[in-house]
Amino acid sequence: MRILVTGGAGFIGSNFVRRTLEARPDVQVLVLDALTYAGSLENLAGLDGKYEFVQGNILDSALVDSLVGRVDQVVHFAAESHNDNSLKSPKPFIETNILGTYELIQSCVKHDVKFHHISTDEVFGDLPLEGNEKFTAETPYNPSSPYSSSKASSDLLVRAWVRSFGLKATISNCSNNFGPYQHEEKLIPRMIGLIAAGKKPELYGNGANVRDWIHVDDHNDGVWAILERGVIGRTYLLGADNQRSNLQVVKALLKIMGKPEDVIEFIADRPGHDLRYAIDASTTEAELGWKPKHGNFEEKLAETVDWYLARG
Repeated sequence: MRILVTGGAGFIGSNFVRRTLEARPDVQVLVLDALTYAGSLENLAGLDGKYEFVQGNILDSALVDSLVGRVDQVVHFAAESHNDNSLKSPKPFIETNILGTYELIQSCVKHDVKFHHISTDEVFGDLPLEGNEKFTAETPYNPSSPYSSSKASSDLLVRAWVRSFGLKATISNCSNNFGPYQHEEKLIPRMIGLIAAGKKPELYGNGANVRDWIHVDDHNDGVWAILERGVIGRTYLLGADNQRSNLQVVKALLKIMGKPEDVIEFIADRPGHDLRYAIDASTTEAELGWKPKHGNFEEKLAETVDWYLARG
């Protein structure tokens, strides 16, 4: 199999490339990445000669078309993904997440190439802080930020191209990822960096907002389960049922790093801050035989801390 991995030098994409090359040596990997601030070839260090890399933008229709025509499957990770940035400057999110996805699915239809679209649970909006309700594939879309609305738009484009143009596509909506190679703008690596530097970790609001955490390796194993056993046209949810408030996450990091909890500083909340995310992945587990293997959040969080501290 020959696969094109967009955003393969970013956080989740680079971990996908590593996991693929380790577990599936027969798969030929072609990486397309624009190497913006969140992507780096350092994330693929040690893999020289095992994959092909092309630096470029998914908005470049001629480039996209030439690469899609060489593969059997596209796995689309490339995206602008930081909510704070989307509130400051929404346009790149519209361009990359919507128009970039359009360029890819157009070429996939033209060349009859399978397409897997990586998306987020944020397209569903949020849930009340209290209660046991979880997102399912049938949950109506209700995005609340430029980022989540751009991802919702791209999801709907994929679904429309499946129905109208015969695109052979699947979609996965995943909960919050953590693990190695994540950019420092994200919650866990940012807090690790602040704590390690002796600075106060800052939390929006009162830190009560809840996220459902999954280790990046579990996410990528789920993507491979979809690629190998998923049904064209279907949407699959991926999550590990690790619901933690942002405050709980930071307190866990402080404990792991041997620091007191009273150093936390609470700052003004960001606009439209979603309250709680929670994924019901039971259908994916039942239909595809996938299940998270790294379910102990605190244990994997400690390993993640060790990785970032060793990296410096």
